[in-house]
Amino acid sequence: MAILTAAQEAEINEPLPRDPSAPNKLIVPEQTGDGAFRRQRNWFTTRFGDGPGQAPVEPGRYRLLGSVSCGWARRQLIIQRLLGLSDAVPFESLYTRAGESWVITRYGEVAQRFGTNKLNDFYARTDPSFQGRGTSPTILDLDTGTVVTNNYHTIGIDFETVWRPFHAAGAPDLYPVALRPEIDLLNQQIFDDVNNGTYKVLFAANRPAAEAGLAVFHARLRDYDFRLASRRYLFGESITDSDVRLFVTLSSYERAYRPRLAEILQGEEVLHLQDFPNLWAYARDLFAQGFADELEQYYLGLLPGPSGEYIRHNGFTGSLPLPDAAEALAQWQEPSGREGLTGSALASGPGTGGSGELWRFGADPVLVGR
Repeated sequence: MAILTAAQEAEINEPLPRDPSAPNKLIVPEQTGDGAFRRQRNWFTTRFGDGPGQAPVEPGRYRLLGSVSCGWARRQLIIQRLLGLSDAVPFESLYTRAGESWVITRYGEVAQRFGTNKLNDFYARTDPSFQGRGTSPTILDLDTGTVVTNNYHTIGIDFETVWRPFHAAGAPDLYPVALRPEIDLLNQQIFDDVNNGTYKVLFAANRPAAEAGLAVFHARLRDYDFRLASRRYLFGESITDSDVRLFVTLSSYERAYRPRLAEILQGEEVLHLQDFPNLWAYARDLFAQGFADELEQYYLGLLPGPSGEYIRHNGFTGSLPLPDAAEALAQWQEPSGREGLTGSALASGPGTGGSGELWRFGADPVLVGR
């Protein structure tokens, strides 16, 4: 369980150099001509593996840099805990932004070893032609001081596959071979409609684009609420990579996203997670299984820090009123009652009609002897 020290709490709550709810000038190029949000691609996409051009799997050589407030990073932390990889690729926090760069914690090894705490400095060092936003998460090679990857789509998949020799005994198989095509397709759907769905409202350039984003987000939550009525997890009785990806948005939604969505779309009904009873119980089931450790619960605004105070910077909510933290935590801790569910791994989509056989989530890592 991650422990938050008083020094780290003070670092996290240093005054922000800009209002987190203010427009980021580097987001503007990520808007389409009709005002919708189209997220930038990831600049560094090296995979771990044994093949040419791939990064060797060497415990201790790399650092996972990320903001605990970032769902893309938090899902890597969940996967690390489930698989027992937290010591193999240690985590160092990105705790704020200075200008347009994430800032790396002063209490880790990276900033001390390389003399800079600006994430963008490592991006430029790796590729002088780099343009855009350095992102969370990023994996850095301590041997070279260069970025391996910031491709949050595939970092977890590599942890689940080529890092398997270093998994803890009894670790779950989050990416079973038989289900990979359908997991990949569902992950794409989760990314487009749920993980990125909130941002399609937050960063829309006009109201129609924001309304369209919210409508798709709501529809997808209804879809998964139905799917989870008869299944404990998205693929039945076993946790998979897809459950991790869905959980991070569900756990952040009420305190980091929904208040801002409701402000942006005043007059529109912005549903609560609790409006989807199966989805809400499913999220509590995963919460009870350690999908949010103490540090993550602090960032989610559910636990106070060592000072007794709650985090000051909470997603996109700024100064907007939030539900009472103690009451919210008590709700998360209510029994889910889902232990008796199993359910089929087969669902109505995506990937039906043989489409799963035609689609791949990027190039596979080279799995020699895995």
